[in-house]
Amino acid sequence: MNVLLLAPGFPAEMPLFARGLAAVGATVLGVGEGPAAGLPEEAQRSLSAFLSVRSLLDEDATVRAVGDWIGGRTIDRVECQWEPGVVLAAKLRERLGVPGMGLEQAIAFRDKETMKQVLDAAGIRTPHHHRASTEREVREAAERIGYPIIVKPIAGAGSADTYPIRSDEDLEDALARIGHVPEVSVEEYVEGEELTFDTICADGEVLFHNVAWYRPKPLVHKLNPWISGQAIVLRDTDVPDVAKGRELGLRVLQALRFRTGFTHMEWFLTPDGEAIFGEIGARPPGARLVHAMNYSCDMDVFSGWAEAITRGRLSQDTTKRYNAGLIFKRAVGDGVVRRHEGLDALLTQFGEHVVVCDLTPVGHSRRDWRSSVVGDGWIVVRHPNLEATVDIADRFSADLRILAS
Repeated sequence: MNVLLLAPGFPAEMPLFARGLAAVGATVLGVGEGPAAGLPEEAQRSLSAFLSVRSLLDEDATVRAVGDWIGGRTIDRVECQWEPGVVLAAKLRERLGVPGMGLEQAIAFRDKETMKQVLDAAGIRTPHHHRASTEREVREAAERIGYPIIVKPIAGAGSADTYPIRSDEDLEDALARIGHVPEVSVEEYVEGEELTFDTICADGEVLFHNVAWYRPKPLVHKLNPWISGQAIVLRDTDVPDVAKGRELGLRVLQALRFRTGFTHMEWFLTPDGEAIFGEIGARPPGARLVHAMNYSCDMDVFSGWAEAITRGRLSQDTTKRYNAGLIFKRAVGDGVVRRHEGLDALLTQFGEHVVVCDLTPVGHSRRDWRSSVVGDGWIVVRHPNLEATVDIADRFSADLRILAS
């Protein structure tokens, strides 16, 4: 099977999806920016050919360039696991006559307002929401919904250009920051816990699912540099409150007519136990969450996805054996990392439960926490017991300090 893979080298997980496709026997043809020699080694090893384009965001030019490059070759799948390329992948499928998500459906996954309108029509509870393209429209939407609200890009990714607003002063501050964003969604701010519902599907059947619990909400983590954010992959998704989100997710997939590939949904569990939809992407989660899924199941989710989209099955054992806690660290201070304080003691006490500890090395410059969720390092811990997993994750959040000066 010939698979056209967009952005095989970026973000960081993308070479692993390229590797997964090669591992299941697919011929992987990459399309991205920059020279092939600049791709990560894993991507280079996995690709049979590579087309460099000026910008993947110039969709029409990329579609023309790919059409010329493909020539007479048959393409069986077009895949993109990077959020900004979802619509481009749909345009290429239509141009090349390849099965999969078309343009109209892709827009419903990328455009947050269209997405919620489809789900509203299906009777699914979404945050109250309005589309806005001017400051006046944002203010009017805020008045209709009432504080607290969230303002986010219509076609955003992650928490970029997203702001919680609880007052007129907050609103004016946000408007000054988002002037470069052409269109936003103004939404009700849902109080409660934020979780995910992630799936790998083939022909409309969910072959694998995952629920992760954000601690705290990603937006709170993004706006507060002193917080070590966490995502806890849950072993048991049959717990009643968690099962509410799982059932909500299945209804969302049905309403959006999703058939094959990876999905990443975020949802809220309110204090009174209501499950409310947040948003969904037709791609995997970022920020190393797929790695945490691997460690929860002792499987290779990257090749599992590849098998699902090329063969319509997932033959690995997907049984969850552990809760897996993902912790992100940010250095204290500016400049160069000088030491990792508390690490040795934590590894002595919890080493058997630590499966990843990847920190900015001593002597290297600290990273810009504003541009990366991962920041100055990530740790994965795991344990069959949820309370124990959370306790260990909290110890790494509180006791491990990366000091820079």
